[in-house]
Amino acid sequence: MDNIQILGYLGALIVGLVLGLIGGGGSILTVPLLVYLLGFNPIIATAYSLFVVGSTSLVGTIQKYKKGLVDVKTGLAFSFPSFVAVYLSRRYLVPNIPNTIFSFGDYILTKEMGIMIFFSIIMLISSISMIKNKKEINVSKENQAYYKTFIQGLIIGTITGLIGAGGGFLYVPALVLWANIPMKRAVGTSLIIVTINSLIGFIGDVQTLEIDWAFLIAFTITSIIGILIGVYLSKFISSKKLKKSFGVFTLIMAIYIVYRETNLK
Repeated sequence: MDNIQILGYLGALIVGLVLGLIGGGGSILTVPLLVYLLGFNPIIATAYSLFVVGSTSLVGTIQKYKKGLVDVKTGLAFSFPSFVAVYLSRRYLVPNIPNTIFSFGDYILTKEMGIMIFFSIIMLISSISMIKNKKEINVSKENQAYYKTFIQGLIIGTITGLIGAGGGFLYVPALVLWANIPMKRAVGTSLIIVTINSLIGFIGDVQTLEIDWAFLIAFTITSIIGILIGVYLSKFISSKKLKKSFGVFTLIMAIYIVYRETNLK
């Protein structure tokens, strides 16, 4: 095993750690790790990310549920429209995006560049919403109308399907700001949605891509070890600090991806 592979598995451990702490962000680290460090094509990287994040989130969901930090009803309400959108995006939309999206003079925007740049834009928007100083949200006793949840799940599912993300970095703020769920409970609840979305999205990829199962399983097991550590550590960190740290981390990764895609292509 060379140094690059060692760094790759160390990264997998950190992916799980991040998921355990913030209920999302696994794909934010997994996709750049697979693309920039291990040299995978972005299409393959986003597919592998779905499997890694989905499998790891399943373990995290069980751990959070035992601690009473999962709103199963809300999680499933978001999951249904979302996983449909994710599957259809991965099965039909992503494979049919043209290899060259557009060209202007000597500049060519490829399919891979477009996915990575779109990925970074979504991350940037999410990070800003989480970093902003806002008054503590009062949790409403009334459930949000289901049609709103359905639309929100459909939109986020389509976006996460395009970028190969579990969507935790979108679902956590959505659950906090739209469903009025406290931050730590939103983290646990998001893991249900991430698990379902990611694994169903990956099923769409299995039908169109060749998968290196040996690597993927080893990477995933390492990530699962990380999430077990992250879930344990999360009980020692305040919700406010968790939210801000999540936002700052997402912002840094978004800027890095834009830099890489615009300077090295």
